[in-house]
Parts: sequence; C-alpha cells; structure tokens
Amino acid sequence: MSGSTIEQAARRRRPSADEGPVRDDRITQAYAKLRELIVWGRLAPGTRIVESDIAARLEISRTPVRSALQRLLQEGYIVGTEGGKHTRLAVAPLTIDDARELFSIVAEVEGLAARRAAELPERARTVLVHTLRAVNEELLRTAEAQRPDTSRVFDLDVEFHRSYAVAAAGPRLLALYNAVKPQVERYNRLYTSTLVGEIQTSVVEHEDIIRGIADGNADHADRAAGTNFRNAAERLRVVISDLGERGTW
Repeated sequence: MSGSTIEQAARRRRPSADEGPVRDDRITQAYAKLRELIVWGRLAPGTRIVESDIAARLEISRTPVRSALQRLLQEGYIVGTEGGKHTRLAVAPLTIDDARELFSIVAEVEGLAARRAAELPERARTVLVHTLRAVNEELLRTAEAQRPDTSRVFDLDVEFHRSYAVAAAGPRLLALYNAVKPQVERYNRLYTSTLVGEIQTSVVEHEDIIRGIADGNADHADRAAGTNFRNAAERLRVVISDLGERGTW
C-alpha cells in the first residue's frame, strides 16, 4: 500500500473532531423524544418497545435509540423482561406500588427544593412568591371553570412546582428533579381528568408551601411540599383503585 493510500485509509478510520458531540446530541434528542412520548401517553403503558420501530418513528439510526433506551431503562420509564435470548422492553406500567414509591421520592426532592426556596434572599423570595401565587390562582380558576381544560390544569400544576425548584435548586438537585419528576407527571397526566375535582384541595396545600417560602421558614416550606405530594399519592391511589392499573397483564 502506498504512503498516500495509507494516509487516506487512516483518515477514513479517524473520527472527526465533532463526531463524539454529534453522537451525544443524537442520543439526547432520542432520549428526550422518547421520554416525551411516554410521559404524554403516546407510547401507552405496557407498549412493547421495538428498537427498529422506534428508530423509524423518530427517523434516526438505531445506535442513538439503543443508548436512549438504555438510559430510559435505568431511570424506570421502560422495563425489561427476559424473553428467550433477548430482553424484551416495554413502557413501564402504571401501578399503585410504583406510584407510591415515586411520589415518596418526589416528596423528598420537592421538600428540599422548597426548603432551598425559603432560604433565598428576601428580594428573590418576594419575586418567586408573586409568581407562585399568580400560577396557583390561575390553576384554581381553570379547575373551577364550567368545562375545565384538563391539559391546562396539568400544565399549571407542573409550572407551580417547577417554579420554586428552578429558582432555588442547585445543579445536582435540579438534575435529580428533572430525572424523576416527569415520571410522576406521567401518572398525573394520564389520570388528570379524574383528579381535576381534587385540585381545590391541592391549591390549598400549595398556599401552605407559598406561606413557608414567603416567611423564609425552611422547615415549614419543606414540610408543606412533602405533605402536598404524600397527599397527592393517596388521592392517586384511590383513583387507580377505582379505574385500574394500566399496562399490566
């Protein structure tokens, strides 16, 4: 092989300087799209995941899809069962036991975020409290409408909690929040129409969170946020018991 031919072959084998970042970006995009489909119920609980079908649906190659699926498996959005020589993947079912565990975890994370919010400087707390009260008031108005927009109700509830998490959480806490909170949102979104009647109770619990943050009382804010999610878990348990779990066989 001539010198020029060797150099050409080496160039073909050598990854470009940005190949790594590009590949990581494709994995991130695949992960985000897949998680959105799962959280919004467009990939229903219990749906079997076929790598080639997902790649075709997202119009990307199977390699980033495979990596994205591995991440979703680790985070609990999908589950794997042994099927012969290969592990079969499916969208995680919605069950009472899983909801209880998830809401317990999020109660602790939300409590810590609310605690951090109550520890913000007074000026920052004042701005945050104004935002929280406005969102909570709109949440109540939307829920009490003659024909409530359940999607809007859900979005406002998410906005309320995310407002104080983003305002106060550090990078590690926010990363944990972003990883686990959408799994709770998945339950809320798929059962929202039944839970709308409970929003008034949740709004009152939100006011208690706001009070703790406004007063700069970290213990109160922590306790109120945790209580809100523990109570939400019980409300959801009743709904799932009535309507049944989803994605189980």
